[in-house]
Amino acid sequence: MNTLNYLDWFVLLSTLFFIVAYGTYKSRKNRNLKDYLKGGNEMHWATIGLSVMATQASAITFISTPGQAFESGMGFVQNYFGLPLALIVVSIFFIPIYYKLKVYTAYEYLESRFNKKTRLLAASLFLVQRGLAAGITIYAPAIILSTVLDINLTATILFVGILVIIYTVSGGTKAVSITQTWQMAVIFIGMFIAFFIILNSLPEQVGFFEALGISGKMGKLEAVNFSFDIKERYTFWSGITGGFFLALSYFGTDQSQVQRYLTGKNVRQSRLGLMFNAIVKVPMQYFILMVGVMVFVFYQFQSHPLLFNHSAIEYMHNSENSSEFKQLEEQANLLFEAKKGKLEAALLTDQKLAPDDYEKLMVEAKNLENQYQVIRSDAKQLVLKTDPEHSTKDSDYVFLSFILKYMPNGIIGLLLAVIISAAMSSTAGELNALSSTTTIDFYKRLIRPDDTPGHFVKVSKLITAFWGFLAIMFAIFAQLLENLIEAVNILGSVFYGTILGIFLVAFFTKKVSGNNVFIAAIAAQLAVFILFAFYQDYIAYLWFNVIGCGLVILVAISLSQLNRGKTFTICSFTVLNNH
Repeated sequence: MNTLNYLDWFVLLSTLFFIVAYGTYKSRKNRNLKDYLKGGNEMHWATIGLSVMATQASAITFISTPGQAFESGMGFVQNYFGLPLALIVVSIFFIPIYYKLKVYTAYEYLESRFNKKTRLLAASLFLVQRGLAAGITIYAPAIILSTVLDINLTATILFVGILVIIYTVSGGTKAVSITQTWQMAVIFIGMFIAFFIILNSLPEQVGFFEALGISGKMGKLEAVNFSFDIKERYTFWSGITGGFFLALSYFGTDQSQVQRYLTGKNVRQSRLGLMFNAIVKVPMQYFILMVGVMVFVFYQFQSHPLLFNHSAIEYMHNSENSSEFKQLEEQANLLFEAKKGKLEAALLTDQKLAPDDYEKLMVEAKNLENQYQVIRSDAKQLVLKTDPEHSTKDSDYVFLSFILKYMPNGIIGLLLAVIISAAMSSTAGELNALSSTTTIDFYKRLIRPDDTPGHFVKVSKLITAFWGFLAIMFAIFAQLLENLIEAVNILGSVFYGTILGIFLVAFFTKKVSGNNVFIAAIAAQLAVFILFAFYQDYIAYLWFNVIGCGLVILVAISLSQLNRGKTFTICSFTVLNNH
């Protein structure tokens, strides 16, 4: 494995410090809350679009998603199938309301529609969910970077977290948006470079289309699954429904996203920023997954360790089960060589094979790959058996291990800058939103409603720093059990359905009272907690978004009918075109 040389460290550190310094300098003047929390409403649609994308696309996306594709193929892309439709709904219904009311946070609207306690409930659910997620977005890259680079985990967490706190506290929303624009530029450049280097690293006779053929035969290109089994984690139906509700809640009611597009000059600029994401997000995720699939093809011809987490291998070689683990490694090597031979016979021979012979060789190669994956699964289980506390999230190490071993120096530094930039951009957006919600919905509303603009800016900066250090503490003590990209979506799915249900009742009904929706939200959230705790093996997590949202609406309407004894009015919403 390559080590970082002076060129890598120069590229990495200069990229990060330039972005932080530039964002801090450009946003150094904040006279009031409008400047600090809404960027003075000066943002163009392109900045909004990139900022929205950067907030969602954390380091987990660029570390974990390629590993997800390496192990499971392209099916994860279905998670985003409902996103474009959700962004259209947010653009039509949500944005005009927020602009009309001139809100700083999404939850201010709920008090005007319902009451204070409903506003504070939704804001509290957001703070809990997003506060934990902020810790994950720092922890995710830090745990992996510290492992593969053999550097201290706590120091890595502190490095990323403190950099984010510096420019988020000093510059507020404008600093976050400006730095996210540059961070996304670095991310796009780095990922495209990585993709083409991977293709160039394949055997001479294996081009892009041959690589697609191999991955297709190995079952990695199935991007759409039309199964109706709700236990299936990723299907077309869970993506288009559960993914829709997840995206609708995230982009429509999560302050980390709402704050990004409330910085726009007007409704049109905010809408264009979201439409940019509606067009680009799914292809971007598809491309990142394709990077992982190409890494998979590369490793069909290049020998590699049984596990990509090198610390786990080193641990097992010195454990009481070392002989059993080494036996699994030997079996895996034999299977790899046999599979490689079949693929070379099918693709690298100078003789043109008959179609039947080619298909036979590819079927044999796939069978050998399936056997290899069984051995790999056995190795993970053996690690867990030897030390239940030892991480088995091996897919999260696939892409970064490839970068460090096969990328040229300089590019390694750039790609590490991509990962850390993504961590910083997502975390900054989260801290900014956590600060806004705490300041506006709690401090200004309950403690000091009539203080000066300068006072609220100072308080917001202190609260930003508080959430930043709290996120660092979450990151230091984080323990995840699943693939990191899934962990974030699972955490969101537990809370987002309830929050979305509150907003949909607010937008589309007329006679539901605040008390009814408050009770409905409490009941729905408790129900989701129970389902998640006891039935998550039977219900794919995306469905929790639908269940939570549906329960809020159903219970709120039922309570309203019981209390009033009247016919219930639905779809009373009026779109406000305030340009």
